[in-house]
Amino acid sequence: MNTSEKPFIIPIFLPQAGCSHQCIFCNQTAITGVRQKHFSCEDFRVKVRDFLKYKGGHRKPVQISFYGGTFLGLPESEIRQWLGEAAHFAATGEADSIRFSTRPDSITKERLDIINDFPVSTIEVGVQTMNDSVLAAARRGHTASDTENAVCLLHERNYEIGLQMMVGLPDDTPGKALITAKKIAEMSPDFVRIYPTLVIENSPLAAWYRSGKYAPLSLEQAVALVKDIYLVFRQSNIPVIRMGLQASQDLDNAGIVLAGPYHPSFGHLVYSKVFLDTALNEITHAGISDFTGSAISLRVHPRSLSKMRGMNNQNIKTITDRFHPAFIRVISDVSLSEADVKVQYESQI
Repeated sequence: MNTSEKPFIIPIFLPQAGCSHQCIFCNQTAITGVRQKHFSCEDFRVKVRDFLKYKGGHRKPVQISFYGGTFLGLPESEIRQWLGEAAHFAATGEADSIRFSTRPDSITKERLDIINDFPVSTIEVGVQTMNDSVLAAARRGHTASDTENAVCLLHERNYEIGLQMMVGLPDDTPGKALITAKKIAEMSPDFVRIYPTLVIENSPLAAWYRSGKYAPLSLEQAVALVKDIYLVFRQSNIPVIRMGLQASQDLDNAGIVLAGPYHPSFGHLVYSKVFLDTALNEITHAGISDFTGSAISLRVHPRSLSKMRGMNNQNIKTITDRFHPAFIRVISDVSLSEADVKVQYESQI
């Protein structure tokens, strides 16, 4: 698989399938919006064909992706069944490869031997944290050492590796989360996902929340922490492909998310905070405390315009309130990288 191309992903959700533990934060039915029911091979084929209708001629490569459970925790017969179904679409040229998510303790040489003969290219691992006390509090049932061993096995077999981490778990702290991010970066994944912990109805964590045993991060706290974690990965040139759960009708339904930093555009909030901090740092280093009557120009890559402005132009309002310029312009500049902010002032505009 050419990892430089963003794949067209066909998601197949198998809620909690293969999971040997009930993690304290988990209710996959609510998170994925997929109700627990028998999912047949014919259901699988219909869903894949439905998604292929929206692929478009230029969207390559195509990955059939199994999410929502611990794929390598399934019985061997089921692993072979689902991979065989997906491999059929690869054999006909309708798909290019397979990806799935799984727990660290499900990744063994024996389990990986099972998938050798199938076109699996990408394996995502639910790390969540590299702190053993946080893992225990979250009832994960494995250790940080299990994660390190699993990632080593995946590197040995040259899989594309995605690692998922969470912030705001029971017993977690910002300091512990940043250490987790650094340890994940040291394992050299090909990409990461970052999820703030939410209190989902009918999860074990919901009872803790109702009893006062658990308090989630606020949205502001989560955005600030995930921003710092994102920068750890950016410094290591590790792509962050998602921050926050993907918005869905189920998550937006009243009573599903009881508490926690849920926002349908959580990732955008984080990126906006990154760009705000970058701009403020550049302006502050100019040594000018008040720009009254002057203008500020913020030049960014075209794909970063909305991130620079922030949600509802909040970044522009913040900069205006602090430095009092006559006006602020956000200008598209293709010569810049997507992470850069170039600040210019009236005499330079």
